[in-house]
Amino acid sequence: TMIRLRGHPEESKKKKVVISTPKSAASTRIIPLNRPLRSLCAMCRPDDPEAYVLTGCAERYMEPRTLQNYFKRYLRDCGMDGIHFHTLRHTFATRCVEAGVEIKALSEILGHASCQITWDTYVHLSMDAKRQNLDRLEDKLNL
Repeated sequence: TMIRLRGHPEESKKKKVVISTPKSAASTRIIPLNRPLRSLCAMCRPDDPEAYVLTGCAERYMEPRTLQNYFKRYLRDCGMDGIHFHTLRHTFATRCVEAGVEIKALSEILGHASCQITWDTYVHLSMDAKRQNLDRLEDKLNL
């Protein structure tokens, strides 16, 4: 986990990056990747197993704000407003449900204590998905 924290007011007004373990035991997890993602990760794999993913170097990490700025610029260039990193988490959860991923598996991947948190907070079905679900009624209603 990487976070920017403000130090003691007497020391400095600058914030510093603190790297620590995740906030809870549930936050420490192994995420299974599908074949295409494993292949992509293998292409980017650094020689040093201690290296940071985005820099490929154990001595240098990417500033969180730098990554955020890249993301923001990319979205602006694509004409997409109002999207943040956390939006990707919601989108991932929604697409997993639409693809038929079991809610228990998704809940564990997201690091939630219960499936209810996953359903209530992160899953937002698209209008297409809602329509497809209701279309299943055609056979039952003989329409």
